[in-house]
Amino acid sequence: MNLVFCGTPRFAVPTLEKLVEAGHSVPLVVTQPDRPRGRGMEVAVSPVKEAALRLNLPVTQPDRIKNNDDFKAQLIALKPDGIIVVGYGRIIPQWMIDLPRHGNLNLHASLLPKYRGAAPIQWAIASGELLTGVTTMRIDAGLDTGDILLQREVPIASDDTAETLAPGLAAIGADLMAETLRGLESGSIYPAPQDHARATLAPILKKEDGRIEFARTATEIFNRMRGFQPWPGAYTLFKGKTLQVHRVHPAENAGTLAPGEIAAEGTRLLVGCGQATALELLELQVEGKRRMSAADFINGYRPARGEKLGQ
Repeated sequence: MNLVFCGTPRFAVPTLEKLVEAGHSVPLVVTQPDRPRGRGMEVAVSPVKEAALRLNLPVTQPDRIKNNDDFKAQLIALKPDGIIVVGYGRIIPQWMIDLPRHGNLNLHASLLPKYRGAAPIQWAIASGELLTGVTTMRIDAGLDTGDILLQREVPIASDDTAETLAPGLAAIGADLMAETLRGLESGSIYPAPQDHARATLAPILKKEDGRIEFARTATEIFNRMRGFQPWPGAYTLFKGKTLQVHRVHPAENAGTLAPGEIAAEGTRLLVGCGQATALELLELQVEGKRRMSAADFINGYRPARGEKLGQ
């Protein structure tokens, strides 16, 4: 097929590579403009742009696409059979939806209609799901509300984080998109409407999502920490300073600690959570200090039983 590819993050790269490998023509790759990133605020290109240049594919990076006559004329001239959208980061306007004969095809990292939105991998883990997956769908005017084409289930391991799960989902999703295109061309795929009553949302993450609420159970906090890697991570307060919590594990036989209450037992550091549960804190970082083990934290800060985190 003759395809235009729209994508930005690393998650989208395997799909672009798979389309080229499968022999499709990709006369244009659309990605977000280069932007300053990191502490030095140096201008960086998107992972999709890096991949497109490596594959010798033409790239365009419009600041806007809805009311952009030059961009619209460029796409119309290409006469694409389909527009593939993977994490592009812009709302697709109606003129773009209507342009190709196969529509705009999206790869979404959840089993739609669950976890519609910008952060489906993160929220699936944070919500304690044991199963997730990838979906190919036709984009319509709503937020991830279009007809489902194909889906693949993927288990979530108990130690998976958003960082460890995403690469596998991206690879499986790339194969699924290639299979979707074959099915559309052969007429063997029948789009299925989503059950909107079963929809859940996965909104873009905010820094506040990383603040630990010790009224939650230990398992709930642990799952949120796994989901919110590498950002916003997990943090609380200790004696008025920000305390980043890098590694934890739900504790067994921890006694009775009030939510947020800490206790040092030898080299173990425990904190009470909701419903009489507790977490063992394994690796921490006080504001302005290096990462340290629980034992080093205990030796350096001498936390007293009864002191509370979050204050």
